[in-house]
Amino acid sequence: MSDQRRYNPEISSAANERVRFVKGLYSKAQLRREERLYVVEGVRLVEEALQARLQPEFVLVAPERLESTPRGQALLARLSEYPTLRVTESVLKSVSDTVAPQGVIAVLRMPEPPKNPTFGPLALILDRVRDPGNAGTLLRSADAGGMTRTVAFVDSVDAYSPKVVRAAMGAHFRLAILDDISWATLLPLLGSRHSYLAVADGGLAYDQVNWTRDAALIVGGEAEGAGPIAEQYATHRVTIPMSGPVESLNAAMAGTIILFEAASQRREARSTSEHAPQQRPAIVHQPALKNPLPPPPRVPRAPRPFAEAGAPPPRSPRNATDRFTRPPTTGEPSEETRGPRPPGGKPFGKPSGKPAGRPFRSPGGGKPSRAPTGKSFGKPKGKPFGGKPPAPGGPERPPRRSGGKPHRPKL
Repeated sequence: MSDQRRYNPEISSAANERVRFVKGLYSKAQLRREERLYVVEGVRLVEEALQARLQPEFVLVAPERLESTPRGQALLARLSEYPTLRVTESVLKSVSDTVAPQGVIAVLRMPEPPKNPTFGPLALILDRVRDPGNAGTLLRSADAGGMTRTVAFVDSVDAYSPKVVRAAMGAHFRLAILDDISWATLLPLLGSRHSYLAVADGGLAYDQVNWTRDAALIVGGEAEGAGPIAEQYATHRVTIPMSGPVESLNAAMAGTIILFEAASQRREARSTSEHAPQQRPAIVHQPALKNPLPPPPRVPRAPRPFAEAGAPPPRSPRNATDRFTRPPTTGEPSEETRGPRPPGGKPFGKPSGKPAGRPFRSPGGGKPSRAPTGKSFGKPKGKPFGGKPPAPGGPERPPRRSGGKPHRPKL
């Protein structure tokens, strides 16, 4: 690119004609409408403009500022294909309305408004929205939601104001904008679609509206609200239910919530239709055969075995004398005192608990004897119990009852 096309050498005075022209585009809406030009500032916005295949009229560049970052260096290399005006950082700062300019300002031409705009499933209308931040945020939300193709500005802020462009973050490059349009021109373009006016209260809840059909959403300004024509045109009122002392949301937040609710309903409806059960094909009946074959003989099924393969063997019936497998009687330790029972029916260790009644004593009295160990008690003292001494070779301990309780001698 030649030096003449890039407007070299570097400009260091804010009185330069092109610098003053860019400064006028920043501050005067009438100049923007007459020249059909607007400014885009910042590395990201200029990158998106180039990605959208827009041709800048010319670009103000502060090379020292852009070359400080790798992203700025890449953008500076791409801008060499377009008319570029090199300025100092002080000159660029005098033109920009941001606190810390990023070193690049592009001047773009406004697209011509379409004669037959395509609004998409949900047309967005801004009526008397004066705040540029709210207007830019609504443009950005409409672009992100994917439900809107055209946005109409009726008696609202300039759609190509630098603050609106900066808040929209590239939505101007992807949406059709009807700037400063009147209701008389807009109503025939909308057709017979349902229209919903966003209000603070007294309307239908936003999530109860069927947004799957084509509709128009009207968002009014925070201070004044929508105009009288919008009130008459709107067929329904829609509101966002809130709890607490909050009176209402700002215009940008309320419009964003409704836009994404509409997008959510559309996605759900599309997903339901895609995953709907397919209709079964009709059954084709074959003609009957003249000599059909006889059915195959039925083989009787073998009887099912008593136990399936791999099943544990059936348990043997319980023994009535087993003190640990039948419910405990009086004097026997309970399930809580003797602890859990291991497999096989025998407990761990000795049973805990104290048997009922008096303890078993030795034939001659004295301390209670321990569990029988197979040894004899020795020579009995005094009279033998039971009237007769134990027969030689007889049992070495008194017999137990059927319940397993030790025999208590008569003292």
